Amino acid sequence: MTEPVKVGFAGVGLMGRGMAGNILAKGFPLTVLGHRNRKPVEELTALGAAEAATPKELAAASDVVILCMPNSRVVEQVCLGADGIIEGAKPGTLVLDSSTAEPASTKRVAAALAEKGIDFIDAPMTMTPKEAMEGTLNVLVGGPDALVEKARPVLACYARNIFHIGPLGAAHSLKLINNFMSMSMSALVAEAATTARAAGVDLGKLREVVSAGAVNSGMFQKIMAYAVDGDASGLQFAMANARKDVGYYNDIAAEAGLPAPFGSAALQLYTLACATGHGEEHVPLLVDVMAELGGLNGAGR
Repeated sequence: MTEPVKVGFAGVGLMGRGMAGNILAKGFPLTVLGHRNRKPVEELTALGAAEAATPKELAAASDVVILCMPNSRVVEQVCLGADGIIEGAKPGTLVLDSSTAEPASTKRVAAALAEKGIDFIDAPMTMTPKEAMEGTLNVLVGGPDALVEKARPVLACYARNIFHIGPLGAAHSLKLINNFMSMSMSALVAEAATTARAAGVDLGKLREVVSAGAVNSGMFQKIMAYAVDGDASGLQFAMANARKDVGYYNDIAAEAGLPAPFGSAALQLYTLACATGHGEEHVPLLVDVMAELGGLNGAGR
């Protein structure tokens, strides 16, 4: 009888908690990396997961390791640092990086792991913690066909759709382009809502009119749900993460020799939001930040 694939998971935060829970629910033996936020770790261990103290220990216990880290710097540390994955993984171990990461860093990490016989693919996802808990994320994958197929049974635990984007790094590039569009649209709608309120326009009427036309979008609805109703639950994404992702997008454009006027404008706004103490707040609250930056002294709602 074939031994079940043993999965390790590093980063059981807002997204990772749901992803890891679905892997466990689908019958895969799971080990999670300990974290200062004990609640999700303890929830998963109560459901049957084991806990590892270091990335090295996590890798040694796993055939497949999934990373869900806040940025590329942390990915590099977890993979290549002291007590890192590179020190514990056996040849043939597959590392899936579901972080929203910098493609150039992805390729550097993959090359370093490959020297030890460790495989690496990028597998970021779209959607929200709600879909992570439900197991209905969209997952983008970059890497060779054989490794994508090897990863598919594990990815399917938490994915509704699995898109093979191209070679290593392609999925991270596409995720950043997607997030650039999302975060730029969020900034645009927040500015429009703040200007409308300052000009005496009823925000409910703004939502009603735009909803009936071609400018309507899912992101418009998420931002306006906060601007009109005070409901920020539809977009649980911190402004600090938006700043990081748009910054990575600008790096991609620069490496390609392209201007990024909209990327630069969005980055400036999210940088201002973070600099004024709003980095951990969710993106819909950018409506309030715009009012604050404009000296309107009122919340956007």
